[in-house]
Amino acid sequence: MRAFAVLVAALALGGCINQTLEPANDASMTPRDKKFLAEAPYAKAVIPEPYRRHIVDYHRKEAPGTIVVDSDARYLYFVLPAGKAIRYGVTVGEDALAFTGIAKIGRKEEWPSWTPTSDIKARLTGIPNFVSPGPHNPLGARGLYLFSGNKDTLYRIHGTNQPEFIGAAISSGCIRMTNEDVIDLYNRVKMGSVVVVLAPKQGDSPFNPRVALGGSASERM
Repeated sequence: MRAFAVLVAALALGGCINQTLEPANDASMTPRDKKFLAEAPYAKAVIPEPYRRHIVDYHRKEAPGTIVVDSDARYLYFVLPAGKAIRYGVTVGEDALAFTGIAKIGRKEEWPSWTPTSDIKARLTGIPNFVSPGPHNPLGARGLYLFSGNKDTLYRIHGTNQPEFIGAAISSGCIRMTNEDVIDLYNRVKMGSVVVVLAPKQGDSPFNPRVALGGSASERM
């Protein structure tokens, strides 16, 4: 019984013992969104329940409106007031390719085009020079561009044409979300919002909760 009590206490510290599934809906979608997603060239994926959109208790100290990416757990959090957050499942970059640190949203784009970097083209064969906007595009329905100061880091939070990989670590460093989730996040996030991407092994677990940074977002910028 004592071991069980310790486990419950640890889970409570982890901040996710209370969670509510947030049903996805198309209320935030434009007619263009609905048209493109109806024409998606990929099979509809069944996202495992832990990686579906949830509202969760949140024990960290970031200010509301901050985005926090826990690559270890494959979660992205959008911080809400009153100790809550929206938790989304994501695909993250492989360890050698992933971005970590603090950035801000320096650009937002609906149905972005994609121009692969020279590094991506060197690593992967058969990559085109340019991909036009649409459901076939690897960036999906929305792009949130991460900047450090006024410089584009070349890392993005974006949609995907491979939703079956949500919960995996296979991307070229960017954070992928389902198109439905990235549309939801895009509509909540403001330009200049702080993005905290935790380094490997710095994410939360029930037995080792951490706080990325103290203070408010404005104090950290």
